Amino acid sequence: MKTHHLVAGVILSATSSLAEETKQLDAHEHGVGQLNIAFSANKIAMELHAPGSDIVGFEYGAKTDADHAAIDTAIETLSDPSKLFVFPKAASCTLIEANSKLESEDADHGHDDHDEDDHDEDDHDDHGEDDHGDHSEEPGHTEFHAEYLLECGNLSAISAITFSYFEIFPNALELEIQVVSDKGATAFEVAREVAKLDLRGVF
Repeated sequence: MKTHHLVAGVILSATSSLAEETKQLDAHEHGVGQLNIAFSANKIAMELHAPGSDIVGFEYGAKTDADHAAIDTAIETLSDPSKLFVFPKAASCTLIEANSKLESEDADHGHDDHDEDDHDEDDHDDHGEDDHGDHSEEPGHTEFHAEYLLECGNLSAISAITFSYFEIFPNALELEIQVVSDKGATAFEVAREVAKLDLRGVF
């Protein structure tokens, strides 16, 4: 298992700067998630970030048994990428590893580091870095984070990916996608109206 984590980390590192730029521009926009997909040799590494509201319909900390049950169900669902992303059968892809969890945006992402010049510019002047406390008084955002590693017998057969993700999570409207292959990096957007990613020419 440790080896799989290392492989996923190496592959996904290629998307990190592109994903960071995307997050800075559209930090935690309800209805919009981010998906990184990296193709390397015969493996596919995927990393999904989705607002809590997209997945379970709320972003506050779980308060009731129903809230906890909804989160547990979502994490279980997110742990099976075959329910969310459909690859061509000819690609013969099998899941090697999957991890999913719910995390707090305020605690884990430090998004203020990227927004300090965009807000409070007139009020705080040179103190943007020290005034993050303003956000601590606002309701904390949560997001679901999932990572997948797949192995495919015929990677070149992946001409498209169909997203049943939108059927399972009705509050999800769009995924901003970064795809990295040996030909380079490409940005896509997939919306629920046309829930399919055309990958012809990517390999």
